Parts: sequence; structure tokens; C-alpha cells
Amino acid sequence: MTESLGGAQVPHPTGRAATRVRGGRGLSLAVGAVLVGAVLLTALVSFAWTPHDPLLVDAAVRLRGPGAQYWFGTDKFGRDLASQLMVGARTTLFVGFVAVGVAAVLGTPLGVLAAMSRGWVGELVMRANDLVLAFPALLLAIMFGAVFGSSTGTAMIAIGIATVPAFARIARGAALSVLGSEYVLAARAAGRGRVAIAVRHVLPNIAGLLIVQASVSFAIAVLAEAALSFLGFGTRPPTPSWGRMLQESQELLAVAPRLALVPGLAIALAVLGFNLLGDGLRDRFDPRLERRR
Repeated sequence: MTESLGGAQVPHPTGRAATRVRGGRGLSLAVGAVLVGAVLLTALVSFAWTPHDPLLVDAAVRLRGPGAQYWFGTDKFGRDLASQLMVGARTTLFVGFVAVGVAAVLGTPLGVLAAMSRGWVGELVMRANDLVLAFPALLLAIMFGAVFGSSTGTAMIAIGIATVPAFARIARGAALSVLGSEYVLAARAAGRGRVAIAVRHVLPNIAGLLIVQASVSFAIAVLAEAALSFLGFGTRPPTPSWGRMLQESQELLAVAPRLALVPGLAIALAVLGFNLLGDGLRDRFDPRLERRR
């Protein structure tokens, strides 16, 4: 099977090749779902049970190695690493959910508005979007922390605002495609208003792409939260955070590298899981890829 692209015939995978491509896409989605599910399950379990009190300081067991009593050992204060890791997953997911929620709630309407307003309104929205895009999420969060004080709430809002441009761009591009379709033209001819068209026709048809963007943005939020906590602009002690666990372990890297290895692997697996989930969802929702199967 081929498709014309610029006068050339581009072959599409068929038969066994197509089966392998579909299998790879399904594997990415499955692995991502398992990793994300593991992080989510860990966070939910931490509400009801942890091996030890994650905030309990016990100098008698400081820097104890992994064992039956302390699965990943203890840190320099004698706190259980496994318990801190579980509660840290809760903090990470909470920051991610709120940050991505803020970005989606603000960015999606702005993108749809820019697509439906071809005049100065749409241009103003996209130029403001470009202005926010010029500030990296980490830099914007540090600025917010310096002005409003470091806290989990400040980190969530800053990461969310920094992620708004991504949702606005995705929503605008997808909305422009939907607005050019025949059923939207028919709705306009029937006298439907802009708000009715946006709610009934545009949003349902771009929801899949927004879900994919949310998964990718969640991975970015996990990294940003860890970086902010590492720098001291994120979650404040004594609340456990994967980023601050890394920060507290840096002075003992030569003595107890596991103190950095445990939260580092947790961050890496969480980010990998959300990225793989986003790739799998993109393959599932992207109509261009669907036509090539």
C-alpha cells in the first residue's frame, strides 16, 4: 500500500510489517499504563499504609542498609526510604494533576478562541502565548517561588502556567482542522453560534489530542516538581518529595549512593511511564496514523 507525497509514492507497512508496527504501539501503551498504574497505586496505598512513619527521625538506625525491616534502608536522619518514596509519589501526582489541570483549563479555551477568531483577537492570544512560551517552566517556577515563597502550591501554579502554551497550540491547530470540516460549515449555515459549535463539535473532536498532551505534560510536571524541590523552591520539608530526597542525598553519594538511586529511579520510571503512555495514546487517537493501519 502506498501514499502519494510530493509526487513520490511512500510505501506503508503491510502484512507482517504492519502487525509489528501495531504490536509496538500496543506495547508502548501497555508498558506506559503499567508504570503509571504502579505510581498511582503506590500513592493510593500510602494514604492507608506505609512500612514506617515517613517523618520519624531515629538516629539509632541512620544510614542502615536495605533489609527486611527497612526495604530500601534509611537516610541520614534514620527515616525509612520506602515510606518516604511512597508518600513522595503522592506529592508528585498531586502536583502533576493540578498543574496539568490548570494548563488544560486555561490553554484549551484560549486555543479554541484563537482558532475561531481570525482577527486581532486570535493574533493577540497567540502572541501572548508565545510570550509565556519564551519562559521555561523551571525558570518561571523559580520566579514565582522568589516572589510568593516556595511551596507546593506555588510550584503547581507555576508549572501549570508554563504548560498553558502547549495546550493552546495543540487546541488551536486541531480546532482549525475541525472548523474546516463540512459538518461545522453546515452548523454555521444552520445558524449555530460560536459557543455552540465549540462545545458540540470542536471540543469532542480534539479531546483525544488533548488527552495525549496531558500525558506528556504530566511527565514534564514530574520533572519540574523534582527539580524545584531539589533547588528548594518546591515542596517544603517535612513533606516527603522525590526531588528533595535527591537533594539530601548528594552529600552522601560516595558513602550511600542508594539514597540518590532510589528516588532517581522513581522519577525516571514515572517520566518514562507517562511518556510511553502519551506515545501509545497518540497512536490510538491520531487519525492520520489510524488511516495508515
